[in-house]
Amino acid sequence: MDHQDIVHWLKCPSGPNLDSLKERADQVRREHVGDAVHLRGLVELSNICARNCLYCGIRRDNHSIARYRITAPEVLECAHKAADFGFGSLVLQGGEDPGLTKDFISDLITLIKAETKLAITLSLGEREPSEWLAWREAGADRYLLRFETSNRELFDRIHPPLDGHAGCDRISMLKTLQSIGYETGSGVMIGVPGQTYEDLARDIALFAELELDMIGVGPYIPHPQTPLGAQQGGQEGDEQVPGTLEMGLRVIALARIVCPGANIPSTTALATLDRKAGREMGLCWGANVVMPNLTPLKYRQLYEIYPSKAASTETAEESRDAAFRQIEHLGRSLGQGRGDSPHHLQNKTATIRKEG
Repeated sequence: MDHQDIVHWLKCPSGPNLDSLKERADQVRREHVGDAVHLRGLVELSNICARNCLYCGIRRDNHSIARYRITAPEVLECAHKAADFGFGSLVLQGGEDPGLTKDFISDLITLIKAETKLAITLSLGEREPSEWLAWREAGADRYLLRFETSNRELFDRIHPPLDGHAGCDRISMLKTLQSIGYETGSGVMIGVPGQTYEDLARDIALFAELELDMIGVGPYIPHPQTPLGAQQGGQEGDEQVPGTLEMGLRVIALARIVCPGANIPSTTALATLDRKAGREMGLCWGANVVMPNLTPLKYRQLYEIYPSKAASTETAEESRDAAFRQIEHLGRSLGQGRGDSPHHLQNKTATIRKEG
């Protein structure tokens, strides 16, 4: 797909024409990653964040939420639960919390690897290359860092830099992560105020240019206790992308077509917008991953990056069972093993052959 093709599908009216995009994405998914749906157990380590992003409910200046940081024994318990459930991976996610130090995360990875066979994905924001290297050496397999938008002006507007620091370059950071050897993921928000269809089309093309192994996308859901969420009006217009479920599905489909071998989750944002069928629809439009939430319930509702997040009151067992039912209902199979990206495995094999 070229740029105009992507813009066409983003703007295409709903109906039979759009159904053909869904069918094409589903066929590409079937051919390149198969029918298996891989389950990743999600653990939200901390809602403490040094950043002040204008859209995020756990931003530094939101003083209305209670802050937490999970303990190492609690994370290890979640890891054992993921292994007992038959999941192949554990995702450790958190705000940019200074308390999640290089040594704390390294020790955590070492513990999990010593006691389980789980692959470990980290999603801990912008960090120093020395931290990423230490975590990779400790055994981390994957790193997810969403660039959120390829429009530099829009990115800078909604991501104020840390005090005393220059603005960041997440595209460069993703390339650093790849050079360290991580299976690397990124993604965007869909419909953040100020995002145009041209912007979003460039985002999707950038997925392919970066040769991503994982792609996470979801509609922007306003949080009332953030500067963006508190805005009234000023967001309408022919070129403003809507943060709707349907637009989220379109982007999943287009991401699948431009990155056939990537792992693409059906995200919590989809399930939040449609509690009954959002996650299933994502799987029908090209996704092949689901991430049941294993975070202890006493913390679950405190990790509120946007309000009324799906599964915020479910136990780990309930989240697992819901995922199993959805996969069974679609006639898909449960993924076995780590669920590494076929794209990453192909690149790794090619590198080994070249070096050999």
